[in-house]
Amino acid sequence: MTGAGLFAYLVFFLTFAGIYALLAQGLNVQWGFAGMLNVGVAAFFAIGAYTSAIVTTSVSAGHLGGFGLPWPLGFLAAMVIAALLGLFIGLVTLNLRSDYLAIASIGIAEIVRLVLKNEEWLTGGVRGIAGIPRPLDGVVPGQNALVLLALVIVLIGLVYWGLERIYRAPWGRVQRGIRDNEAAARAMGKDSLVFRLQAFVIGCALMGLSGAVYAHFVGFISPEAFDPVFATFIVWVMLIAGGSGNNRGAILGAFVIWGVWSGTQFVTNQLPAEYVTQASALRVLLIGVLLQVILIYRPEGLLPERPPKPIWRRD
Repeated sequence: MTGAGLFAYLVFFLTFAGIYALLAQGLNVQWGFAGMLNVGVAAFFAIGAYTSAIVTTSVSAGHLGGFGLPWPLGFLAAMVIAALLGLFIGLVTLNLRSDYLAIASIGIAEIVRLVLKNEEWLTGGVRGIAGIPRPLDGVVPGQNALVLLALVIVLIGLVYWGLERIYRAPWGRVQRGIRDNEAAARAMGKDSLVFRLQAFVIGCALMGLSGAVYAHFVGFISPEAFDPVFATFIVWVMLIAGGSGNNRGAILGAFVIWGVWSGTQFVTNQLPAEYVTQASALRVLLIGVLLQVILIYRPEGLLPERPPKPIWRRD
């Protein structure tokens, strides 16, 4: 691989890992902050991608669209629609126990996948949506990929800054209290359902944002792009590996696990063609084994959660 090709791949890798970092931060709000077991991450990721694609693409007979609005409005619409879906789902499911919530979220993700696949008038069905414009395209001639990477880094920084603020605020302390001992939090007058619903909606909005960035990065989306392995399972591995409850851990885990996943692809590409399919399954198995190793030897993750120290006031 030439130097230019290596640099282009590095930009691609960092951009994709950055999208996963946004996704992992959204999951961290739900699981790391509030202890909610959402196994339907793919649904909100897909909703964000399709919403932004529909809002920003040109007129097409294959799917709903033709609005041609700027990409910031697409990003905003993706967050709003994903948040509204999260609000609706949260009102129905958040009073369930964590294991039942996991089962319900899996079912919801499957419903969303089937709608995206079968409602051709809305999403293009299995043909998907093409021609999704890239943000800031042409701002720096010949450097569109690098400009998009810069945008992803800015979004990661803004999301991280915002989540750190709410994590250290009284709202974040209440969330951790509900996560660790919901009965005690209720006894202190905290409405756990309202606080958990707020965390769930915020996490869904961030998942929708990551889906919008993904759609504009690849320029084409279809239901197959939101397979639960890549849009749910690997995101959970990233968060657990990095350290749930720690925003920096969510970001680090995304880059580390995506690096492992991408590195194994180089190895499998060297195998004979008849073994490539089996090798792809072994890559998923490798990630699963890696998760088990982390849970056994470092269950707190690479960057464990460190709640902010209390601020003591002097009389």
